[in-house]
Amino acid sequence: MGFLVLPPEINSLRMFSGAGSAPMLAAAAAWDGLADELGSAAESFSAVTSGLASQAWRGPASAAMVAAAAPYAGFLSAAAGRASGAASQARAVAGMFESALAATVHPAAVAANRSDLVSLVTANLFGQNAPAIAAVESDYELMWAADVAAMVGYHSGAAAAAAQLSSWPAALRGVQAAAAVAGLPAFNVGLGNIGSLNLGSGNIGDLNLGSGNASGNLNLGSGNFGDFNLGSGNIGTLNFGSGNIGDNNLGSGNFGSGNLGSGNIGTINFGFGNNGAFNLGSGNIGTLNFGDGNHGSTNFGLGNLGDTNVGFGNLGSNNFGFGNTGNGNIGIGLTGNGQMGIGALNSGIGNIGFGNSGNNNIGFFNSGNGNFGIGNSGNGNWGYGNSGDTNTGWWNSGAINTGAGSAGAGNFGFFDAGNGNSGSFNAGFQNTGFGNSGAGDTGFFNSGNSNTGFANSGDTNTGFANAGDTNTGGFNAGDLNTGFFSAATQNVPNSGFFNVGTGNSGFGQNNPLGTGNSGFQNSGFGNSGFTNTSTSGANPGNSGILNTGFGNSGYQNAAIGDAGIFVAGVMSSGLFASGTGSSGVFVSGTGVSGFFTGLF
Repeated sequence: MGFLVLPPEINSLRMFSGAGSAPMLAAAAAWDGLADELGSAAESFSAVTSGLASQAWRGPASAAMVAAAAPYAGFLSAAAGRASGAASQARAVAGMFESALAATVHPAAVAANRSDLVSLVTANLFGQNAPAIAAVESDYELMWAADVAAMVGYHSGAAAAAAQLSSWPAALRGVQAAAAVAGLPAFNVGLGNIGSLNLGSGNIGDLNLGSGNASGNLNLGSGNFGDFNLGSGNIGTLNFGSGNIGDNNLGSGNFGSGNLGSGNIGTINFGFGNNGAFNLGSGNIGTLNFGDGNHGSTNFGLGNLGDTNVGFGNLGSNNFGFGNTGNGNIGIGLTGNGQMGIGALNSGIGNIGFGNSGNNNIGFFNSGNGNFGIGNSGNGNWGYGNSGDTNTGWWNSGAINTGAGSAGAGNFGFFDAGNGNSGSFNAGFQNTGFGNSGAGDTGFFNSGNSNTGFANSGDTNTGFANAGDTNTGGFNAGDLNTGFFSAATQNVPNSGFFNVGTGNSGFGQNNPLGTGNSGFQNSGFGNSGFTNTSTSGANPGNSGILNTGFGNSGYQNAAIGDAGIFVAGVMSSGLFASGTGSSGVFVSGTGVSGFFTGLF
């Protein structure tokens, strides 16, 4: 509700320069797609069960199956209706925005009013312009009131639309209660499940349409740990995407809740690589920023370091313009507080470019220091819109990333909210692959830890869709199995083949003292992937291929906590990088970023 006290310069500019109704219309289309999928699933499930009961499968068991399946089909139909309702409400909110936009004063009119005021005040040497100044101020007050009225209407309408949304979990509880009252035995269409009414295999829980889900219900994907996920490798509830940790995310690789986008840490961010809440844009640190690469809150623009700035590259708060250092300035390149006009090309020192308020930058609109690029509010970055430090890429609010849209630190890839990953859409830590919410995985869509494969919600598995632990194979809800579709737990030290040590899965783990390895020919502790050697049992192992050290992800890294390919250093990311805390390609040194830095 901060718009109640914001002037029309900010409210109008936000309404006319923001994302508009497009995100809500996109969300409506996504909900419509989900409604269609759920409706089709309900029809297909009903058709399959009725076909079995009327043709190939008769008798009491068939009748029990039909009775067990009916509540589930009903839930799918109800869920389709709820998704359709959500789409309708999203379209309603988009319509409310368009109405509010039409009622909002155009920013050009506000700017013209303020320009007239400045001209009248400047020429008012003897007070002759007092009536005209009063008239201009009266018009400005009307503009303020019009904007606030438009925003109040928009806010109340959007709140009313949100209040009409139905609860999803209540429907599932009704299905489970109906099955319990009927006294129905556990029934699964797939194999290796622990639970009831699963259409896939290797699940722990009920009503899962996919495989390898653990401790959850009604997941429409695989490898989830939680409930109501449409996607794979999530930890949480009601995620529409993969590799999320949290709830109600529409996207992948988020750590938090209610995000529309990928690689965010926080709540209700619309974009990529944000760390905070209610940001519309990418690479922001803070709250309620509109734009990219801002570090602070309620900024509108690019690369601002501070709060409530409108413009690009401002260092301070409440500035309107470009490259200002200080507070409450209106203009370009000003240094100080409360100034108006045009100053130097850069208000910082040692800069090459325009609109830089930080120091020693090469580029445009950088409020941080030592950057090469555009709109960086962090320090030592090479790229665009980075609010974190020592990144090579764009939209990174974390530090030491090589790539784009990562709110985590030390990643090599895109849209990672976790730390130390080589890959994309990972909310977990030290993974090599895509869409992992767990830690130390090599593969795809794993919500468990130290797995080699895909869609594993358990830990230390080599294979796919295992909800249990330390399995070699697929679709196992039990532990220590070598094979497929088992809900049992075996009394053996390892699963797989040619392994020594304890608690290992896979093939050829060759350290008698090693434990917690998955994959192929790993040595040490807690490795996943292929031919990795970890050097300490007190620290996390490696994920990927041919890594030596500990805490590494990627390919042939040799040190501590590196992510990428051929990285030799400590906590660095990239390609052929060496040193400490560096990112980029062919870089060498401490805290450097970019390409070929420190080599010549």
